[in-house]
Amino acid sequence: MSKSLTEQELHNLAMNHVGKDLERRGFEFIAINSKLKKHPQFVCIDKNSQYYFVIVRAVILPENPNNYDVVWMESFKKHARDKDAKVLYAGVGLGNKYDEKSPIYLDEDYLLEYNGIQVLETNLN
Repeated sequence: MSKSLTEQELHNLAMNHVGKDLERRGFEFIAINSKLKKHPQFVCIDKNSQYYFVIVRAVILPENPNNYDVVWMESFKKHARDKDAKVLYAGVGLGNKYDEKSPIYLDEDYLLEYNGIQVLETNLN
């Protein structure tokens, strides 16, 4: 019988997808933190030496991966402003390919909903 992925393994799977996207976009990785509930997951710089804090959030479909905790994100954006960094958000939806109510299993196909990276404004309103 197949082993279902843990919450940490699902998070790591989402981080792999986002990390590949960041690489394709030309970001250089300064730090990577794959522990659950530790933010940011990636600290990157672009070719202009601008720092970016990247938040990766894995959710189980049909939950919308593009939604995030707005109140928490405001406190995180303040942290980014203090460090002169920009904030990027990457929501990743994962699901069992054959049954919405079943877990995602190791070494089996899965559904992926990833709409790319969102730039979150850190300016004060």
